[in-house]
Amino acid sequence: MAAPPDMAGVASAGQGNPASAPAIREISLHVDGMHCGACIAKVEGAIGAMTGVELARANLTQGRVRIRWRDAGADPPAPDGAEGRDAGAHAGDRFIAALRGVGFDASVLVPESLPVRTAAEERDMVRCMAVAGFAAANVMLLSLSIWAGHSQGMAAETRSLFHWFSALIALPALAYAGRPFFRSAVDALRNGRTNMDVPISLAVTLAAGVSLWETIRGGPHAYFDSAIALLFFLLIGRYLDRRARRQAQSAAGRLIALQDARVTVIGEDGKAGRVLAADLAAGMRLAVAAGERLAADGIVRRGRSEVDASLMTGEAAPRQIEPGATVHAGVVNLAAPVEIEVTAAGNGTVLADIVRLTEAAEQRKSAYVVLADRVSRLYAPAVHTLALLAFLGWILLGGMAWQPALLIAIAVLIVTCPCALGLAVPVVQVVATGRLLRIGVLVKSGDALERLAAADTVVFDKTGTLTLGAPTLAGRGAVPADSLALAASLAAASRHPLSRALAQAAPEVAPAVNVAEMPGCGLSLATPEGEIRLGKADWCGVAQETAEAGGAGASGSEFWLTRPGAAPVRFRFEDALRPDAAQTVEALRNAGLRPLLLSGDRPGAVAAVAAAVGIEDWRAGCTPQDKLAALEALRAQGARVLMVGDGLNDAPALAAAHVSVSPSGAADIAQVAADIVFQSRSLGPVAEALTVARRAQGLVRQNIGLAVGYNLFAVPLAVAGLVTPMVAAICMSGSSIVVVLNAVRLAGRTRRARRAAGAVGTETAR
Repeated sequence: MAAPPDMAGVASAGQGNPASAPAIREISLHVDGMHCGACIAKVEGAIGAMTGVELARANLTQGRVRIRWRDAGADPPAPDGAEGRDAGAHAGDRFIAALRGVGFDASVLVPESLPVRTAAEERDMVRCMAVAGFAAANVMLLSLSIWAGHSQGMAAETRSLFHWFSALIALPALAYAGRPFFRSAVDALRNGRTNMDVPISLAVTLAAGVSLWETIRGGPHAYFDSAIALLFFLLIGRYLDRRARRQAQSAAGRLIALQDARVTVIGEDGKAGRVLAADLAAGMRLAVAAGERLAADGIVRRGRSEVDASLMTGEAAPRQIEPGATVHAGVVNLAAPVEIEVTAAGNGTVLADIVRLTEAAEQRKSAYVVLADRVSRLYAPAVHTLALLAFLGWILLGGMAWQPALLIAIAVLIVTCPCALGLAVPVVQVVATGRLLRIGVLVKSGDALERLAAADTVVFDKTGTLTLGAPTLAGRGAVPADSLALAASLAAASRHPLSRALAQAAPEVAPAVNVAEMPGCGLSLATPEGEIRLGKADWCGVAQETAEAGGAGASGSEFWLTRPGAAPVRFRFEDALRPDAAQTVEALRNAGLRPLLLSGDRPGAVAAVAAAVGIEDWRAGCTPQDKLAALEALRAQGARVLMVGDGLNDAPALAAAHVSVSPSGAADIAQVAADIVFQSRSLGPVAEALTVARRAQGLVRQNIGLAVGYNLFAVPLAVAGLVTPMVAAICMSGSSIVVVLNAVRLAGRTRRARRAAGAVGTETAR
């Protein structure tokens, strides 16, 4: 059986004799050094040009590349010490070598090692930032003293001493903190390409080198402050990028984790044995205990029970199963042991199908890139060319010596540094995500707010999204207290969701003893007066006329209590709406978004919720494929969809949407696939996030305008020789500070708006 995607590194999709038919194989590699769109093109181009490769898809966010190729048995021999590895692993060596040939270090993806790897990279980046920040602060203090001394007649010896102190602080800090940029630049140049790190490294190195030369010869100017401040600001942006990637883990690995590691299989001799879920195959008999999650698709052959299929269908009420019923991997057996005949396992299950849908959607999402990545292909050659032309122009046409001409070239490199432009997006993201984090909203994707601000359609799931996702007792005041206490005492003996809701309604009641549970029917207790039953109407002996007269709740869920000498008592359950669901839907509509509701639940329940929250366009009984198809249709119409969902069945749609939001109580896969996660019983944070995103987008545009305006003003002056490296550093730092201060306004504006509006809905509408 093929291994799950990305979980075993290499997966084979072909069967039979490889000599007669080439097998289709897949492998996922972790790639170090991908920073921009140009890197993606380089990685995909290097792999795609290899013989037999059918697909090479790089994912910048997750730092990996997925490769599919036809294996005709032509893989190169295994390297020394690699005997015993399969053909896929040999091909992995070939792909890794190809990537190293274009300057990217790669290794076979091992999901278990990713948290360790990313955590180590992030810690190293934090250390680099701390060192650069400490050095920049101290060197800037020394520089301020030097600048003040110029107007006060500072002696040359004192100035030189200050320069040496700056050198002692800045040079070791540059060597240590600049490693992320220096390594990337060296790797790029070694393989005949360039990236944004090349001009950064060049400017830092030249500024430090010329400053050291000026310090040695006792010159009046040194530019250590320029170099270290430049490095510090750029490290902030690089750290934000790493942090966003760490939080955007692949959905596939978390989906597969829903399967039990080991399951119980009944052999032909009738004996039970434990095997790995990965070893299941069609035709096997699987024993599933109460409370256990199914690891394969199958048909019930023995036993009756109820299953919680909410992760797959979104339906809150448990579903009854009996011999002949179809069940799927990922559902939970609630009531009693059952025996399942496996019909599909591994990659053939509905669960694995959702994995593939989610992965495909994630790959589409990776097409979104931040502004810095969009200009990366043009930035490096343009800056290098401009600096070189300034250097040569002043020597050949201006008759200038090489030292002052080199200082002009350095000034051009510094003044054209993309620091302000690079900070234009991430600094607003920091302020906006920090603002949202304080109200319990976690932004996981680096460009989620940009995409959220552009949304014009919002698609809601029902169960666990518009509702709280848990049944509760409705109309408690109309239920006699003694009947509630008796029913709760019986319900405390069961794990059934409705029983748990009933027990929670009267937590002070002690559980009854000797309670018997009939799977799919209810609970019974034998007493001297007769049998007491709690469960389905027909099993409890409730007349059909009485049951029909009782009606049904919005969720269609109810229990009946019957006992000798007393009239039947009905307990109605409903999945309560989130406290402000209707207000949030109205707020989003006022903000210009068209609301829709797609749910896997029954039409009656979906219609009731849609009416309660004011959504006119709804659809019930949706499978994961239906939801994904609906989003694709909306995309084809030009809509930019905000998807709000929480279940396993929502994962592909969450990943495929223009932007997605999920509550913190959602399934793991939904939280991983979503761009934004909120931690609240209310739905208001969705509207709050939209408000912050739109204001953040406005500030981003302002920051980009400021950064571009700065370059249009400063670059001609630098080329004309009117800006020294020191002034260039001041201008560069000043533009960065202006961008930061402009972004900080977001927090103040949001707080003032909340005080003035008094409610999330009014704020979003405005």
